[in-house]
Amino acid sequence: MNEKWSARLPVENINNIVPVDGGDVNDAYRIETDKGLYFLLVQPGRDEDFYAAEISGLKDFEQAGITVPRVKDHGQISGEAYLLLDFLEEGRGSQKDLGELVAKLHLTHQRDGKYGYNLPYEGSDITFSNGWFNSWSEIFVDQRLSKLHDEIVSRSLWDKSDNEMYLEVLEIIKEELKKHRSEPSLLHGDLWFGNYMFLDDGRPALFDPSPLYGDREFDLGATQVFGGFDSEFYEAYNNIYPLAAGAERRIDFYKLYLLLVHLVKFGEMYLGSVSSTMRNIISKR
Repeated sequence: MNEKWSARLPVENINNIVPVDGGDVNDAYRIETDKGLYFLLVQPGRDEDFYAAEISGLKDFEQAGITVPRVKDHGQISGEAYLLLDFLEEGRGSQKDLGELVAKLHLTHQRDGKYGYNLPYEGSDITFSNGWFNSWSEIFVDQRLSKLHDEIVSRSLWDKSDNEMYLEVLEIIKEELKKHRSEPSLLHGDLWFGNYMFLDDGRPALFDPSPLYGDREFDLGATQVFGGFDSEFYEAYNNIYPLAAGAERRIDFYKLYLLLVHLVKFGEMYLGSVSSTMRNIISKR
């Protein structure tokens, strides 16, 4: 980040700007000032709308009583989108409290019973249009899985047998979702271990949402792909918001979804995980 760029930030008395880990999508920085710390996300080559859904999600979460970093400012500088947030000081906390927090988030339901969101999902490699639908299958199958399938095929990441196995899995997903009754919960949308933290006072906090209203099992599937959530988390969650019968089987659908997203992002290194997850879904038919 050059000095001309940083000078246009709406922050006074900047002492230092330090690059930090911001995940695989954004450039990220800790901004040190006389009045405290800020967290800055930058997305090169995108306009300020890139962060619109994340900003909306953070505000929705805060209204639901979820601890999140507060939005201080956002915009575009020199052809780069930016999002300025409060800096959260990291500490240690309990998975029990985290499970209760996620259950609290999911108990926030869309008042009209609709699935989706009023802003699209914006990623560096793929976007999803969202919109509003009467059923979860319409957004998960028609808007998400179909788009991922098209991307994977267009990039020649699957051979004929991979594609045939996916189509078999797709029919299983459609049939299972027809039988499953769910309410549209407010979802994080990308709930892996890199998107939560414990604050210095021990409270859990969520950040970097890809918000939508959908089946809460979608978020729980994401928690099971890369670890970072233990039995205490799931027990605490289930005590507050018990899962319906068959959840374990359906959660595999959402694990597959996240792996497909990573297959699009990172390529062939995820082929094995995707294939084994599809075989697992078929074996539980």
